[in-house]
Amino acid sequence: MTDVLRVLLCDDQEMVRAGFRLILDLEDDLEVVGEAPDGSRALDLVAHTSPDVVLMDVQMPVLDGIEATRRIVAAGSAARVLVLTTFDLDAYVYAAMKAGASGFLLKDAPREQLVAAVRMVARGDALLAPAVTRRLIEAYVRQPPPETGVPAALECLSEREREVLRHVARGQSNAEIAADLFLGEATVKTHVARVLAKLGLRDRVQAAVLAYETGFVRPG
Repeated sequence: MTDVLRVLLCDDQEMVRAGFRLILDLEDDLEVVGEAPDGSRALDLVAHTSPDVVLMDVQMPVLDGIEATRRIVAAGSAARVLVLTTFDLDAYVYAAMKAGASGFLLKDAPREQLVAAVRMVARGDALLAPAVTRRLIEAYVRQPPPETGVPAALECLSEREREVLRHVARGQSNAEIAADLFLGEATVKTHVARVLAKLGLRDRVQAAVLAYETGFVRPG
């Protein structure tokens, strides 16, 4: 990742894109490298501009944001997708998480939140408030039957790594996990990286989804 973060804007409303560009272009470390009015055009621009972050609307003509996100991830792009939505609890948001989005942000979020979100997602941090994470996953994950012991998919993790995963699934940051487990923040970061590597996951959002879907973490 370079010092200047490259951002691609994908929204079918020109005025929305113009507003985001105006905000992001004021930041020295952010550069808007392209604008797309639909998911299909976004795929072309991702291939040609190599953005660090894609701000992705969900409902668009030609190709929607969820399918565009899925194709960006499937293509092996290093770009992180930040989904934009007008609702804080939306079935589309969970679908986007499943497709590989690194988080989501409300379209009417304050300017400072938008800028911070782009930087967070570029660093590889998931952008999901704990309460929203729980609501989304509890609402849309098909809960597997209760099982005893560790789910087979997570047997490759050490006991400490599973403990860290449980906290990640609750939407906690590295600093919060470190405080709860009496560990250094750098140690937690290492554990999270190992969890993602062992499970072949892209980021913390996918880790949270897997933890719920396997029944390792239960709602409530």
